[in-house]
Amino acid sequence: MTDSPTSPEPPHPLPTTNYRAFLIPAVGLLLVIGGFLLFGNLNNNLVYYLTTTEARQTRADFPDGRRFRLAGEVVPGTIESLSIGTSFIASDGSTRVTVRHEGDPPQLFQEGIEVVVEGSWDGDAFVSDVMLVKHDEEYRVPEEGNYQEESP
Repeated sequence: MTDSPTSPEPPHPLPTTNYRAFLIPAVGLLLVIGGFLLFGNLNNNLVYYLTTTEARQTRADFPDGRRFRLAGEVVPGTIESLSIGTSFIASDGSTRVTVRHEGDPPQLFQEGIEVVVEGSWDGDAFVSDVMLVKHDEEYRVPEEGNYQEESP
């Protein structure tokens, strides 16, 4: 017998099956955790947008304290100044809702203008702390002779 020199075998790379067995569940777990963080509390953060009629019809779905946005037109003759803000009645043409807005209303707030208020029910009234006024984006040039004089 001859002893022939044998070349040493190259080292075996680590089996890829061990990496796959670890990598696939780890990536899956990261995706599940990421999805939960992004979309887990999405329903709690939604703010619904309702007209006054829809708000009255779905009153049972929105208990006191649950926030949503209420849209309506300010009914003429219903604006009252309060110590903490403004009270008025909003309507979509068929249903009226009393709104108590806490804070100063926007400068364009007036009777007959459409508003969107964000807040929650408090008994039979809607209490808001955010008010948006819908207004026309069209600029109209004043008619001839109908200009305002600058004050000194």
